[in-house]
Amino acid sequence: MGLLTDRKNPDYRNSIKESISAAESMCRTLTGGPNATVGAALNVIQDKVGLHGALKASLSNLYGYTSDEDGIRHAMLEKPDINFNDAKFLPVSCSVFVNYITGKAAEANLKMK
Repeated sequence: MGLLTDRKNPDYRNSIKESISAAESMCRTLTGGPNATVGAALNVIQDKVGLHGALKASLSNLYGYTSDEDGIRHAMLEKPDINFNDAKFLPVSCSVFVNYITGKAAEANLKMK
């Protein structure tokens, strides 16, 4: 959140990139697949913790949004018009996802790998 909240020099692009990377890392940590795609990791998480299909799809779509050619981690890197509201959405959403999945994993006795 420091990248987002730095009043003198906020770095919205990197805040967004690091937020989605945190969610991606959580997926990989839970599945033990350091090279697993987000989609494959979400399939494992869905099976092991009972992740609802709509939640799985929402994260997959959010990751896709940041990764496609018009997404945040690619084409949008060159756009100067990313503002605070754009940047606030991803850290909040990814934080909620990571906390939710951590709790679901604990309920299912799924150990981090």
